[in-house]
Amino acid sequence: MQNLPVKFNNTYILRISFISALGGYLFGFDFAVISGALPFLQKQFNLDAYWEGFATGSLALGAIVGCLIAAEVAEKKGRRKGLLVAAAIFAVSSLAMAFAASRNIFIASRFAAGIGVGMASMLSPMYISEVAPAHLRGRMVALNQLTIVIGILITNLVNYSFASHGDDAWRWMFGLGVIPSALFFLGSLGLPESPRWLIKVGKKEAALNILNRFGGTAFANQSMIEIENTLHDNTQKTTYRELFSKAIFPAILIGIGLAVFQQLSGINTVFNYAPKIFESIGASQDDQLLQTVFIGGVNLCFTIAAMLLVDKIGRKPLMLIGFGGLAVLYLIIVQLLAAASPVVSYYLLAAIGVYAMSLAPVTWVLISEIFPNKVRGKATSVAVMCLWAAYFILVFSFPVLFEKFKDATFYFYAAVCLLGFLFVLFKVKETKGQTLEELETTMNFH
Repeated sequence: MQNLPVKFNNTYILRISFISALGGYLFGFDFAVISGALPFLQKQFNLDAYWEGFATGSLALGAIVGCLIAAEVAEKKGRRKGLLVAAAIFAVSSLAMAFAASRNIFIASRFAAGIGVGMASMLSPMYISEVAPAHLRGRMVALNQLTIVIGILITNLVNYSFASHGDDAWRWMFGLGVIPSALFFLGSLGLPESPRWLIKVGKKEAALNILNRFGGTAFANQSMIEIENTLHDNTQKTTYRELFSKAIFPAILIGIGLAVFQQLSGINTVFNYAPKIFESIGASQDDQLLQTVFIGGVNLCFTIAAMLLVDKIGRKPLMLIGFGGLAVLYLIIVQLLAAASPVVSYYLLAAIGVYAMSLAPVTWVLISEIFPNKVRGKATSVAVMCLWAAYFILVFSFPVLFEKFKDATFYFYAAVCLLGFLFVLFKVKETKGQTLEELETTMNFH
């Protein structure tokens, strides 16, 4: 497709990609809000290290369920309807968390929020990858990560501004999530359906009309031929058993590996537990929350850098930079935490920057690209479920590990990053500049 002299409707593609990526904003909100609210929740519900980890990680358990739901909705009803369901769940769960009267009700509500997060984390990048042209796909999928970090930054600013508003400030932190949820829902109402899904379910005329709007008649006709060729054996319903076939299972393993290594790299402990880490070196509560704002700002700047680089230097080099850079930085961070040095702030921010420019966006780009059209929905759900399972293990275990091992906890994350570096070096292929249909050949699916 990229060989055709096509004039793409970039404004339209950017607009629908951005609307879909608002699911990432809500992902960022629910991901970051716990960091500012946790000191209040500890007092409100008397949370020990176990319940602190479980309250944080319950989002991930819900997200695993959300991935399963999203896979079914995306295959049967389409990507767009899945995004609408996710938006509605976000809105309801935000209010439920805000009005929670007990620890168990709060955790149940955060679990429900996780269902919305899981659905959006799978559907938003998948939808964008299916509507964006090959030469823009990396940048457009990374747009989802940009909205995640914008959500994190704005949420951290809100958390900081509400920190002095009394013991119930945390209720406002969670309740305000209903506003972006409503905007995401309204925006998703106007999205076109994914043309690849429409072709898969036999709605070829509707798909042709959408493709024509993307890049004109010649592009639409050529795209139809190429997409249909990858769906030539689509007479039976796709099942999870098919993912274990010799042709597809290697890609599933790569997707799972990318997802698990991204999370167990450990950086999300800094996002979710920044106050706890900075408390260990003697920072006040006000300074702890201020550091989360700095973290959000660095995260945003380096995510923009990733968007500029992902379609130029490629996915694989950025992933190698990410794992290698984090491994080195963690070794330095251990020494500085042990010395209770305030200089550790700069190295933690550097680690955030390296992650934001590499593992954070590029993992989602690769997961959205490497699976064939026929099984993309279910294959993506498996990879993203594993990502959320790894996230739960990370955030559930960190309070306990940090309480026992303190700064030495980061030695474990450095070792994981080294393994991730070797995994990418030997197992991951470059995908930039190729259409999703061309990648089916590159990844040896047939």
